[in-house]
Amino acid sequence: MATNAIRALHPMTKFTFALFVTAAVIAVPSYLFAYAMFAALLVIAAAAGVLREFFAFVLKTLVVLLIIVFLMQLLFYPGDDIIGGWWVFTLTQEGLAYGLLLTSRILAIGSAFILFFRITEVKDFVKALENMGLPPAGAYVVLSTLQIIPEMRRQSNVIMDAQKTRGVETEGSVLVRAKAFLPTLTPLILSAIASTEERAITLESRAFSAPVNKTSLHTLERRPIDTGLIALFTIGAVALIVWRVAVWIL
Repeated sequence: MATNAIRALHPMTKFTFALFVTAAVIAVPSYLFAYAMFAALLVIAAAAGVLREFFAFVLKTLVVLLIIVFLMQLLFYPGDDIIGGWWVFTLTQEGLAYGLLLTSRILAIGSAFILFFRITEVKDFVKALENMGLPPAGAYVVLSTLQIIPEMRRQSNVIMDAQKTRGVETEGSVLVRAKAFLPTLTPLILSAIASTEERAITLESRAFSAPVNKTSLHTLERRPIDTGLIALFTIGAVALIVWRVAVWIL
């Protein structure tokens, strides 16, 4: 069981916080606010003891996307306040502002859910959904979907290591890596199919499809602090949305 106070929170508490961050950065039209939310996520990650891996994953998954989105908005977003030009493109203040706003929102929302999965076990999250009424079959679909990419990555690494022991060059330029990766596709696909069949047999051997109430040895405890935080995040998100709608109407 996790000893860290943040990791020990109920999965739905952490998921509600991620939803709160999403609602907050969408409701508040300020890129400074969204960047401040990302800074808060860094502090939470540090408190949870996952700052290094969280920040590294954000860099690997979001930075390229953010650069592309920002440049697209800067170069193509229409506006009247021209701040410069390059080749056939006109750079506008409106494009700059919208690019900063859009990228800050993507950064904050993406980072919130990345942090959620860094401090929450997938099985705990799926169990929490099942406790809320999700059918066992649906819970298994969610669990297998969330696990398929990490599982295939691990299997791919095993196959690449096996290729390396056979003298196949797997490191070097992009072309060399591509040549080494292509032969791994067939065993990777076959192993995925075999794994699926093995899981199906295992589930049936445990009466997964039997029309009876299911029991589980894995349990989750929702403490008073979880109930309070969920209520706080929910009220905060609803208040921000109502405020935003009121401002838009007025």
